[in-house]
This record gives sequence, C-alpha cells and structure tokens, in this order.
Amino acid sequence: MTVEVAGNVIRLRGVCAAEDAETLLSRLQAAPESEIDVTACRHLHGAVVQVLLAFRPNVRGMAEDIFLRDWVIPNLAAPR
Repeated sequence: MTVEVAGNVIRLRGVCAAEDAETLLSRLQAAPESEIDVTACRHLHGAVVQVLLAFRPNVRGMAEDIFLRDWVIPNLAAPR
C-alpha cells in the first residue's frame, strides 16, 4: 500500500497511483490535521496532487522525485 497511516502522519510511499487519491481523501477528511510524509515518495498521480492541493496539509520530508520536490511540494505551502 502506498498510503500508510501512523498516528497523525500519512506516509506516501513509492508510486502513488490514481486509486490512492480516494484513500488519501478519506484519511484527510477523517483527520484534516494530519501531516504528510513524502520522504519515500517517487511519484504522485495528478489525482493525488489535487487532493493535497485541496487540503494543503503540512508536509514533512524531501521527496525523491525532482518535480515533486521543486514544484509540487512548495505549492502546497503557498497561500491559496
């Protein structure tokens, strides 16, 4: 599973496919204060990125993927 929950941390691991967006959405709806750990994340499907942009959770860790690290993650912290 690429979406794992440990306490108030949601870990995204490996390649997160479109199917993972629904899992992530339900986790964030249940606990919107959750932090997202992208340390082990290699790729996020656009649907997963949309969920993250909608909730704008706190993100920890540094993604392996350069596009995620340089473009997606910084935009999660940007004001709406």
